[in-house]
Amino acid sequence: MNIYVGNLSSDIGEGDLQKAFEAFGQVASVTVIKDKFSGESRGFGFVEMPSKNEAQSAIEGLNGQEIKGQILTVNEARPRSERRGGRGGYGGRGGEGGSKGGYVGGKGGYGSGKGKYGSGGGGRRGNR
Repeated sequence: MNIYVGNLSSDIGEGDLQKAFEAFGQVASVTVIKDKFSGESRGFGFVEMPSKNEAQSAIEGLNGQEIKGQILTVNEARPRSERRGGRGGYGGRGGEGGSKGGYVGGKGGYGSGKGKYGSGGGGRRGNR
């Protein structure tokens, strides 16, 4: 069973989590999710336990417990839902109002475009 562990202290490592969960049974894998740029913990992780009974015991035993100054949130991990779009993050193409044109330009220009908020014609430079 895959277990979600949230509200982790920034200095908790995979070894710390493994030790905590091994008190309840066999642990197949431990992953602390880290920021891909800074390498720091994002405050959550996953523990895989092969036995559903042992995993349930770990969830019941560790949820609400304090480790390294943080009260853990421990529950069965939900399957990842398919993400909207393939780009991730904010923005990308589309979105609310996307403008067609930069700061300077013929028809168009700053703030114009055919989006939710654009006028479709004017803009900072006016119609030409």
